[in-house]
Amino acid sequence: MSELQYRLPQTRALVTELPGPRSQALTARRKAAVAAGVGSSVPVYAADADGGVVVDVDGNSLVDLGAGIAVTSVGASNPAVAQAVAEQAAHFTHTCFMVTPYESYVRVAEELAALTPGDHEKRSVLFNSGAEAVENAVKVARLATGRDAVVAFDHAYHGRTNLTMALTAKSMPYKAHFGPFAPEIYRMPMSYPFRDEAGLTGEQAARRVISQIEKQLGADSVAAIIIEPIQGEGGFIVPARGFLPTLVGWAREHGVVFIADEVQTGFARTGAWFASEDEGIVPDIVTMAKGIAGGMPLAAITGRAELLDAVHPGGLGGTYGGNPVACAAALAAIDTMREFDLPARARHIGDVALGRLRALAADLDVIGDVRGRGAMLAMEFVKAGGTEPDPDITKAIAARALEQGVILLTCGTYGNVIRLLPPLVIGDELLGDALDVVEATIRTLAGSTRG
Repeated sequence: MSELQYRLPQTRALVTELPGPRSQALTARRKAAVAAGVGSSVPVYAADADGGVVVDVDGNSLVDLGAGIAVTSVGASNPAVAQAVAEQAAHFTHTCFMVTPYESYVRVAEELAALTPGDHEKRSVLFNSGAEAVENAVKVARLATGRDAVVAFDHAYHGRTNLTMALTAKSMPYKAHFGPFAPEIYRMPMSYPFRDEAGLTGEQAARRVISQIEKQLGADSVAAIIIEPIQGEGGFIVPARGFLPTLVGWAREHGVVFIADEVQTGFARTGAWFASEDEGIVPDIVTMAKGIAGGMPLAAITGRAELLDAVHPGGLGGTYGGNPVACAAALAAIDTMREFDLPARARHIGDVALGRLRALAADLDVIGDVRGRGAMLAMEFVKAGGTEPDPDITKAIAARALEQGVILLTCGTYGNVIRLLPPLVIGDELLGDALDVVEATIRTLAGSTRG
């Protein structure tokens, strides 16, 4: 891997309590100007960011184990991305690809055809957000198959628009009071090894799903199955091996479009370009966003040519979809991932972190499960000695870690999962320091629960 260079010191350093006075002042201004429905995980405001650190407006340097929810994989101010953005913006910021097209959109589509699983002929469409990508993948599947039903899964997260809220499993805060939702969405049980009955294999879990589909829907009514190869917001749930391939095999047999939602797992995050590669599955359509463009808003669907080309001209698109500045950023981000071999870097992060987290779990009965792949890792917290979810200790761990300068994110259907999503360019020393804080925080709080 090429040698990483950083613009900011890659150290954790606190000069005020958190949140500091400037962050507190911004919070007061925010309350008067920003809708209360917009939440933030941490109460500090960013002023700068680079590599694995975020510097807040009070001058505190925090270790970033969130990466903007798996977005800034190449760093929040990657020099190649920043240069590409500046150069493109100096020429034109927008024409709308549907009006006056440009080469960078085509180049991104060519890259996606090369990077996504499978060697079949592919087509791509670019959008702005993961939710848009998911909506359009479902549109394509319904049109191409002439069917209506879409199968989604327990613990799924696919977005906040009306259709994607219907696909998303968790009510609060994503769905509560926002209905009615789009029809013809059917939810099936996910393979969740930590909470499944003992001994249930991935293939058996998939057969359970298939049986329910065939009994409740009928295969010939199903347009698509959509699933995150590793679930994100639902708790970083890694399905048992065999679950995904069995579902793909059934979908192929029955003409059902298999959509892999790789919005969070894509672009080197799990140690491969796409998480689907782990078991060699080849989705019919892949949805992408987050890490695709180094922090610029860009999303995409890439799928079998016969599916996407079935849509009539004008049926896919959007005013800002594939914005030229975002396309320039994506091309630079992809080049950076190749140059620094970020899939390998993600695997290294996983090797370092998983060993420590599993050793910690062996010592503490409040950690029910440690799971993940590459730099997409999680700990599920439970009441001591059992499997009952413990969201209280989970929130306390994230809050206590922030007090010490480490940004952690929580997730999970039960609110009891700590997720680790560091930028893939984080250095070993900084990662080790952050893990020291996380470990000490968990040990302290686990000890207090025993008291």
